[in-house]
Amino acid sequence: MNCINSHFVKLYQEQHLAYLCFHETASQPKKRACLGTETAKDGTVWREEQVGTSLPFTPIEAYAADGEPTAKARKRITSRLQSFLCFITLDMLRSIQEWTIQHAQQMEHVHWFMELPELMAFIAIVILRGVARVPSLRDSWSANLGNPQIIGTMSRNRFQNIMQHLRFDDKSTRSDRVQTDKFAAISSVWGSFVTNCITCYNPGLHITVDEQLFPSKTRCCFLQYIASKPDKFGIKFWVACDLKSKYICNVFPYLGKDPNRPSGERMSDNVVMRLMEPFLDKGRNVTTDNFFTSLSLAQKLLRRKTTILGTVNKIRREIPQSARQTDRNEFTTQVCCRSFVVLCLCVSLKPNTVTLYNTTKCGVDVMDQMVREYTVRRGTGRWPVAVFYNMIDMAALNAHVLYQACTGTKERRVDFLVELARELAHSHLLRTQPSTPSPGKRAMCQVKHKCKSNHATVRCVHCYRYTCGKCRRQIPWQCQDCDHIHLEQKCSMT
Repeated sequence: MNCINSHFVKLYQEQHLAYLCFHETASQPKKRACLGTETAKDGTVWREEQVGTSLPFTPIEAYAADGEPTAKARKRITSRLQSFLCFITLDMLRSIQEWTIQHAQQMEHVHWFMELPELMAFIAIVILRGVARVPSLRDSWSANLGNPQIIGTMSRNRFQNIMQHLRFDDKSTRSDRVQTDKFAAISSVWGSFVTNCITCYNPGLHITVDEQLFPSKTRCCFLQYIASKPDKFGIKFWVACDLKSKYICNVFPYLGKDPNRPSGERMSDNVVMRLMEPFLDKGRNVTTDNFFTSLSLAQKLLRRKTTILGTVNKIRREIPQSARQTDRNEFTTQVCCRSFVVLCLCVSLKPNTVTLYNTTKCGVDVMDQMVREYTVRRGTGRWPVAVFYNMIDMAALNAHVLYQACTGTKERRVDFLVELARELAHSHLLRTQPSTPSPGKRAMCQVKHKCKSNHATVRCVHCYRYTCGKCRRQIPWQCQDCDHIHLEQKCSMT
């Protein structure tokens, strides 16, 4: 966007707005002052009009300003776990379980198994690591920096073992599928996630379309470098977000040149139409930046009863020559119109068009900021795992939006994530841990904080690990009437 001039394209249904705004009928439209005409490089004819006489922005049809969950989502969501499972479904988890077991048995040549509750507990730890923000995997299980909820859910070795074998497709058939699908290693699971995002929520009036660069340096043919981003390298996703709730309505990755794109169609037009396809013909408005906005896109959206508001790159051939000037007087505004499109050029002013754009453009940017605050992203050498991390981040954000909308509960996102992790790990803990520690059994010390290979007969009441006398912490006895002794302990022993 030009640093001096801001160009805004606004699309609307002219006759309908004339009636709503000026109480005029379609047969008697208001006559507006035309100051002249100008032809752009591609032959597009624009007419300059007097400022203040062009019609204001109004949606084509009356539509609810706020988004809401679908009836199907409202019916099934009563807990955080159910909300999360709307996006990462049990069928998706079973597929991941199947391919992970298959890969582990092929690599280790032994019987290796992972139950579905254990996979859910694995995801719970991934989420908790994002909340705790402990960079090192070893520190997450350490005595000083470790999270008790992580330690009590699964051992570090088991977590690393699952991570090592985590797969999202059938490796034996991947070589054939990758010929036509670069995303084949996780394409099936990702497609199910996107479908769930679309079917669980009806977005409001305003939808924002923009790009997201998920930071990663893994080797893949579609890794992007964008110098203007805080993280220069990553996997790029095209995202459509609901403006108010920041719900992710639709998303797909950028994989390079798309062979299925119609010949002669701009990539930017194709991206917006693909993202907006499930939400067209409803009178919604989409806000875009100067990479996407064009006259051809505006015309395509108009035919589908959708409006567009966005900045325009001054080098586009459909822009009149007067819009390319950089020596404009300060505090001036120029309005050009063509059919149902209005082009507004302003210098050091904030007309209503600019204010509306600033209000509706922030959807994807705020979503990306929210995801990064408690991201589960960690260093990995496999790009499908990096995509899986982004999928969990997006699913957790959407689940938070649905849970609050369906239950009426207002909850901080960090509290939601912690409780979600607890619910994900609950079934696994019931299977693996006894209700009370069982003393008397002789085993090797599992803490090894001050010993190497001592035997132990007691277990910690919190993490259930066998602990020898050197590695447990004793506390003084006190009666119930005395509460003035406050000694911090990490693990109380039976």
